[in-house]
This record gives sequence, C-alpha cells and structure tokens, in this order.
Amino acid sequence: MTETPAPDVASPEPSQSSTSTATAPADGIVVRGVARSFGTVHALVDVEMRARAGRVTALVGPNGSGKTTLLLVLAGLLVPDAGEVRVGGVDPLVDSRGARARTGWMPDAFGTWDSLTAREVLETFAAAYGIERAAARERALELLATVHLAEFAGRPASVLSRGQKQRLGLARALVHDPDVLLLDEPASGLDPRSRVDLRLLVRRLADEGKTVLVSSHVLTELEEMVDDAVFISRGRTVDAPVVDARSGRRTWAVRALRLGALTEWLTSTGAQWRPADPGFTAPDLGAPGGVLIEVAGDEGAAQLVRDAVAAGVPLTSLAPASGSLEQAYLALEEERR
Repeated sequence: MTETPAPDVASPEPSQSSTSTATAPADGIVVRGVARSFGTVHALVDVEMRARAGRVTALVGPNGSGKTTLLLVLAGLLVPDAGEVRVGGVDPLVDSRGARARTGWMPDAFGTWDSLTAREVLETFAAAYGIERAAARERALELLATVHLAEFAGRPASVLSRGQKQRLGLARALVHDPDVLLLDEPASGLDPRSRVDLRLLVRRLADEGKTVLVSSHVLTELEEMVDDAVFISRGRTVDAPVVDARSGRRTWAVRALRLGALTEWLTSTGAQWRPADPGFTAPDLGAPGGVLIEVAGDEGAAQLVRDAVAAGVPLTSLAPASGSLEQAYLALEEERR
C-alpha cells in the first residue's frame, strides 16, 4: 500500500515591518495581515500565509470563507484595506504591471469574447502582455495542444463546453509564462480524463519552479497534487492539525472476505471499530464486508495486516478512508463553531 505523504500546513509568516521590502523573498507568495471589506461584510480579516516556489499550495476553506477574495487581491484585481502582499517578490500596489507580468490568473468561471476563436483569445491576451505577434501565435498553438484543444483552435469560443472553456482559461493564464499561478476551482466542469491531465500539468509546472496556489472544494483532487495547505475560515487563516499520512493516526477502511471473521477478531483484540457500510443493521457476517478503524500510520497498518494474516482473517483490502487534507479540514475547531 503506497501512501502519498500528507501536505504540509503552511505556517503563517511572522509579523514583520511593512516599511521595508528587503525581507520579502524573491519568489513565491507572501501575505501579511491582509484585510478587505465590502461595506459591513469583512471578507478578509487578518490573513497570513506563504506559498513557496516550486510547490503546489492548496487554499482550503468553506463557501464564503474569503478564498476568492484573497485570490483577487493576489491577482491585483482588488486592493486590500490593510496589510501587505508580495507576488513573485513584487508588491502589486507599488508595481501593478510587474506583478501581473509574473502572475497567471485563472478564475472559477471563464469570461471571454465568444466571437473570437480559441486561438484568437490566447493571441489577444498575449498581445496585452507585449508578446510579438508571431511569437504569440506560436505560443497560442503550443498551449492549445497542451490543454488538448488543438482541434478547436479555429472555432469560436462560444461553441466550447464548460469543461473546454476551463481548459482554455488555464491556457490563457499560462500565455505569458508566469512565475506564479493562481487557480480558482480549476477542475470545475472537467471530465475525469481532463482532471487527470490537469493534475499532471500542475505538478509539472511546480517542478519547473513555478509557485502554484490552487483553491478547490474537491479535497480528493487537491490531495493528489499539492505539497502544502493553507486553511482559511471567516476571512482568517487558521491553524489546522497536520495529519501525517506515515505516522499520524487516521481512519482506515478494512475489508475481508467474511465480515464476521474480521469483526470477531478485532473485537477479541480490543480494537475499536465501526461499520464501513450504511446497511450494517442486519449484516450477513459470512458475506464480504468491511469496517472503519483508527490506525497509527503506515506502521500501524502494516502491523494490522500481519496480525490479521496470522489470525487467519481473510483480508481483501486496507486503505485510508479519507485523505489527510479532508481530515485536517474536518478537525478544524473553527468549522465546528
């Protein structure tokens, strides 16, 4: 059983003076004490975070927590009421053009001129970034191939499906080869094959040294692509327990050819288990089935398998019941209030 290491929870950046940029790193994203309100609604209250270059950082939080507002601030599309931001080492408030040159922004909904073809959309944005026409055309065709839209290069954007527009939106964010990528629900509307392609592309971009900050409600999707995680709730970044997939306790799903043999053995050892299947009220204990049990990481899981085999329990599978991001999210005290 191979386990993907749990993402690190990005710790807030220590408070530093806002009068000097000398301490800001030359890459990645740094946010210190950022606040943003809309009238009486405090969308961001006191956000502290860092996203490192060469890594994929998840931005995790419930609806209305401030994720999109934070991404808009980082993209230079909203001015914060307080605090400071560095994107690729540049302050968007001081050098808007320089920050945008380093930033690729993919919103959760793709907006474009439907009369333009997919290639023309990318060429238009390339021109806005000062890319020469011939190079822009070459870049557009290259990116359309990357996001598997080459066959739609000459077709109007209006004929594209929701998922295809998402892929075109990703290509648009990459058109100027930015150092920092801000992705808001990038997998929305994508089919399973496209989701896999997205994960592979995001990992490749991070391996090339880019900073990738991605927001999504689908934690299982994030689990497979991220290195670090930032949790946000009610406009604040909050601490979350780090769930270490290798050594920390977590819930595992255990299945066997005969449910009765599994439950009887677990009960005899004093293990605390609960049914994995909703219809457990009147189970056939001689039929296949499974349970959920707390196990201390990979070592605990390996020991469980060894003990079960020694006891003659016919195990068929053992796997984490949920990802580390999901467990960390559910464990947040903020979300229980």
